[in-house]
Amino acid sequence: MEKFDRLTAIAAPLPLANVDTDMIIPARYMKGLTRSGLGRHLFRELRYIPGGDEEREGFILNHPAGRQARILIADRNFGCGSSREHAVWALADFGIRCVIAPSFGDIFAGNARKNGLLLIRLPDAICDRLREEIALAQFAPLTVDLIEQRIALASGETIDFAIDPDDRRTLIEGLDDIARTLRHESAIARFEASL
Repeated sequence: MEKFDRLTAIAAPLPLANVDTDMIIPARYMKGLTRSGLGRHLFRELRYIPGGDEEREGFILNHPAGRQARILIADRNFGCGSSREHAVWALADFGIRCVIAPSFGDIFAGNARKNGLLLIRLPDAICDRLREEIALAQFAPLTVDLIEQRIALASGETIDFAIDPDDRRTLIEGLDDIARTLRHESAIARFEASL
């Protein structure tokens, strides 16, 4: 899993509440056995005109700056719905490394942690202001510093955030569940030898 310590990148505002995992990646695109290629179907119903691959002009990820976004400023209850891990895979394959929102679906949040996607919970009012700031700054990059637990805006303002210490360490060290288990390899070997 790729380590996450500090990210300076364009952020895309997505002011939609209750974005479920089917909206993130429709089930019909989950037939493959690999994670690659899912990004082209990210927000399929929002990004494309029905029945084809013609992009909707007004959708943020179709905007030239939005195509380069690595941070998403979402609204409450992002990632609700089914337990599909493909939703996180589609975001990552598109290039999204961090999602900031007031709240997240519980299973989505677990899948995000296991796949190196940083989720930051901030109050509704701050998320609203961040989306406005992005528009005013014409997509000037934000810096998300996981080590300092701080977001730096183009204006120079900083916003502190809190994250579970275990999730923070896992992301900074780039540890997936297997790598976390292998840190205890010598203890596992001793246990197996004692059998």
